[in-house]
Amino acid sequence: MNDAENVKIGIVGAGSWGTAIAGMLGEKGYKLDLWAWEPEVCASITEKRENDLFLPGVRLSENIRVSNDLDSVTGGKDLVVFVVPSHVMREVAARAAQSLAADTVLVSAAKGIENKTHLTMTGVLAEVLPEHKDRVAVVSGPSFAAEVARGLPTVVAAAAPDPEVAAFLQQVFSTPFFRVYTNTDVMGVQLGGAVKNVIAIASGIVDGLELGLNSRAALITRGLTEIRRLGLKLGANAHTFAGLSGVGDLVLTCTGALSRNHTVGKMIGQGKSLDEILSSMSMVAEGVRTARSVYNLSNKINVEMPIAHSVYQVLYESLKPGEAVYQLMTRTLKSELEDVE
Repeated sequence: MNDAENVKIGIVGAGSWGTAIAGMLGEKGYKLDLWAWEPEVCASITEKRENDLFLPGVRLSENIRVSNDLDSVTGGKDLVVFVVPSHVMREVAARAAQSLAADTVLVSAAKGIENKTHLTMTGVLAEVLPEHKDRVAVVSGPSFAAEVARGLPTVVAAAAPDPEVAAFLQQVFSTPFFRVYTNTDVMGVQLGGAVKNVIAIASGIVDGLELGLNSRAALITRGLTEIRRLGLKLGANAHTFAGLSGVGDLVLTCTGALSRNHTVGKMIGQGKSLDEILSSMSMVAEGVRTARSVYNLSNKINVEMPIAHSVYQVLYESLKPGEAVYQLMTRTLKSELEDVE
C-alpha cells in the first residue's frame, strides 16, 4: 500500500466532485473504477469521456472505468473514496459492505451531518462498517470541483486517526496542482466542512438582501466562532478551524460564485421559496439538510449557534430573512472573546 503507483482505487459517486477526483487521479496515472448511480452518466463517460450531467466540458482520462455495479467498483480495492450526498451515505456504504476487502482504506469526501444520528460521514462509515473503523478518513478543504477539474491550484487536508493512513492519502492525492496536508483531527476537519455550508446559506441571504460587504465579513467571522464552539464541545482541535477545512473552506463557500449553498441563500434573500429553489437545482446543496442536523445537535448538547439557528428557522419555520437579520443584530451585547477559547 506504500507504493502509490500500484494502489487500486474505487470512487463511489460521479457527481461533480467525485468526477473531478477521478479525473485528477486518472491523469496522475491511476487506473480506477468510478461508480455512477445515473445510467446517463455511465453512458456519457463511456461514450464521450465526459460527464455531461455534472461536470460538462471536462475530458476524462481513459484510466477511468465507469460502472453502476457498486461491487465491481469497491471490491478488492486498497482505497475507496465515498463522494455521495450525506443523506445516502449510510445506504450506499451498507451496500458496499460485502465487497470491501478487510484492509481497504475508506475516505469520505462528502460534507454533511446525518439528520437522525448527528453523525459525521466518517461516523456513519465507522458505524456501518465497524471492521474498517481504524481505516476511515476524510479529505476536505476549500475546493470547488470545477476548478480542480481544470487543474487550478487547490490545497486540502487529509485527516485520519492513524497518521500513517493520512500520509498514505497525502501521497495518493497530491499532484503539482493539488496539495494535501495531513491532520489527525477527523472530527474538526469534518465539522468545518459540514457546518460551513450552513453559514454559506446565511452569507447568501446577506448578499440576496444586498446588506453589503461589512455584513458578509461579520457573518463569516461570527460563523467561524459558531463552528469552533461546536467543534470544541465535540472534542475537536481549535487550531483546525484556523486551517484549510475551517476558515479556508468557510471563506470559499461563503463568497464563491460556484457555491451551491451560497446560491440557495442568495435566492432566499431575493424572495424565492426553498421548494422553488431546490426544484431548479440538479446538484445537492448539503447545507439545507445539515442546517437541521446542526440545529438539533447544538440544542441537544447546549451549544449556542445563533446564525445556524436563524438559517434553520428561515428554511423550516418560515422566519423571514429580514427578521432573522434583525434578531441577530439585536441580541444581548457581549464580549467578542466569550466562549471562543
